[in-house]
Amino acid sequence: MSWDWQIFLQDDGGGRTYLEWLLQAWGWTLSVAGSAWLVAMVVGVTVGTLRTLPGSPWLVRAANVWVELFRNVPLLVQIFLWYFVVPKLVPPMQQVPGFALVVMALGFFTSARIAEQVRAGIQALPKGQRDAAMAMGFSTAQTYRYVLLPMAFRIILPPLTSESMNLLKNSSVAFAVSIAELTMFAMQAQEETSRGIEIYLAVTALYALSAFAVNRVFALIERRVQIPGFIVAGGTGGGH
Repeated sequence: MSWDWQIFLQDDGGGRTYLEWLLQAWGWTLSVAGSAWLVAMVVGVTVGTLRTLPGSPWLVRAANVWVELFRNVPLLVQIFLWYFVVPKLVPPMQQVPGFALVVMALGFFTSARIAEQVRAGIQALPKGQRDAAMAMGFSTAQTYRYVLLPMAFRIILPPLTSESMNLLKNSSVAFAVSIAELTMFAMQAQEETSRGIEIYLAVTALYALSAFAVNRVFALIERRVQIPGFIVAGGTGGGH
């Protein structure tokens, strides 16, 4: 078996080298994953918080429906629904770029999982913290903003790290709707060059490098926000 890494310096027939194509695909992967992560965090934290609100049964039920709906439908099916079905049912959505539809599908899917982590983190806190905040005159919103959520985030950082790495890997399903990310590059480049080993090894290395970078960023955050004497079970995979 011979190796031919020079393949990445060859022209792909479109005025660029396979290396340039690979780096562009990596950029699309990071763009999809990063945008979806922002959507997932905003929606997930909101929904997870609503699931713990006292005295708001309808909001709790609505948040529970969101979690169960997006958590129990396969990601690939959700992407197909957003890409092919939703624009037919809601005509204005036909003007939304495919990239944004994929980001919404991946973001909402991940938001359900983050919402569950946020709910668990808040409910893991001693009930006395909520009571003490309310006794000091904090409103419900202030209690969550200044007391419960900051502590809950410290608890959920390890699983949030894993979820963020999973989101990066899940972005590979975007190839199914022709988003030019790493997986699509690998499939097309392998067909054009018949150098599957080199192509897939390069793509694997970039996925691994990206996931490792996410892990290190969250490990750094965990060290920075850790409260002396406050121990969270688990960890971010060697970040201590």
